[in-house]
Amino acid sequence: MADIVIDGTTGANRLLILDSTGKIPAVDGSQITAIAAGSIATGTIPIARIDTGSTANKIVVLDGSGRLPAVSAALITNIPGATKSASDPVIATNPAGGVGTEWHNTTSGEVYICTDATAGANVWTNIGAGSGDIVPWVFQGSAYGYAHGGHGVTPDVRLDNIERFSFTSNGNAADVGNLTEAKDFTSGQSSTTHGYCSGGRLAEPPGGETNRIEKYAFAASANATDVADLTVSRKHLHGTGNATHGYAHAGYPPSSGINVIDKFPYASATNASDHGDLATAVYQPSEHSSTTYGYSTGGSDSSYAGVKNVIEKYAFASNTTASDVGDLTSARYELSGTSSTTHGYVQGGMLGGAPKQNFIDRFSFSSDGNATDWADLTVARSAAAGCSSTTHGYAVGGYSSSGSTDVIDNYPFASQTNASDVGNLVVSGIKNAGTQY
Repeated sequence: MADIVIDGTTGANRLLILDSTGKIPAVDGSQITAIAAGSIATGTIPIARIDTGSTANKIVVLDGSGRLPAVSAALITNIPGATKSASDPVIATNPAGGVGTEWHNTTSGEVYICTDATAGANVWTNIGAGSGDIVPWVFQGSAYGYAHGGHGVTPDVRLDNIERFSFTSNGNAADVGNLTEAKDFTSGQSSTTHGYCSGGRLAEPPGGETNRIEKYAFAASANATDVADLTVSRKHLHGTGNATHGYAHAGYPPSSGINVIDKFPYASATNASDHGDLATAVYQPSEHSSTTYGYSTGGSDSSYAGVKNVIEKYAFASNTTASDVGDLTSARYELSGTSSTTHGYVQGGMLGGAPKQNFIDRFSFSSDGNATDWADLTVARSAAAGCSSTTHGYAVGGYSSSGSTDVIDNYPFASQTNASDVGNLVVSGIKNAGTQY
């Protein structure tokens, strides 16, 4: 071993001496080992000294534009991406990612984006080459109202007319088709594609009540077809509906009224089933639909003393007896109904043995309670058809103090404003029924 030189310099066989500040002078540290990486607090390691690349056991370095090089991301998790499914989303598909969540239908190739993340009522907007958004169903129509059946000036002359009028502009109705049989005292239900007419009183001969359920397309002017039957033949009934089913409640005979609530599917030609019962057996009530409940208001039994002011509701989702949840401003029958998304509206009707009425009651869907006097029709009447747009209620035809009327009234849901005469039916109709599209 060579002699150790102590002269304050660095080099071979020299003794390392700290400088005047206690620091190690510049020396070659290539053979130093076991230094903890965490102890290196400052400085920059030249990239040339780092083993970089995009293969196994390499350190990935961003390029000059701050981008990752081409690497596999197969093992990366928790990155938001499109949901892939063999079917479309539905309104009850609640996306964890909320608004902006993307959905790919691997069967049809349709692509949807969630544009409203309301639990149970989501909106999925189609952004692909196809069409058809997934939105919550609403009872109201946006294009047309329809009135079908009824009778004219002579009660024995039943009608088979299907008439249509515009929701977007004022004007008269047009005859767009015919029912399979002429009848009055019938009911109306609306799916997204078809109007339905159920029950009623037939022309004589043969006369009597019918249990027929027929439907007509909204997309084209065409006659109705017979698709199913109610559980009971009856007249003086009324119809409600949700996204998948039509409902028919009340009716006559017997003269004391019927409490049966029928239910039938829109998707198939299947006979109605007994869904439940009204709390009170009646005929000639009105009808209203929220998203979850059907409502029956007013009505009568065989005597003027039996005229009702009751507001009843029944759940669409379960087979149960209806509940009495409030009262109209007065007891009456041969009245008709419309529905906004938040309220039911009750049009006209007759008091027990009294003249026709022109007032419009309103009651809330969100809380049970009595109705209030909301507005007036242009013509006092009973037995009119009710149609509901997204913004207005319509009273169509009916029986005025001077006989049958062809007047089409509408009134706004948003403000307490009296109705306006916006058109006329082709044929004056009494005891007809309405649908909407």
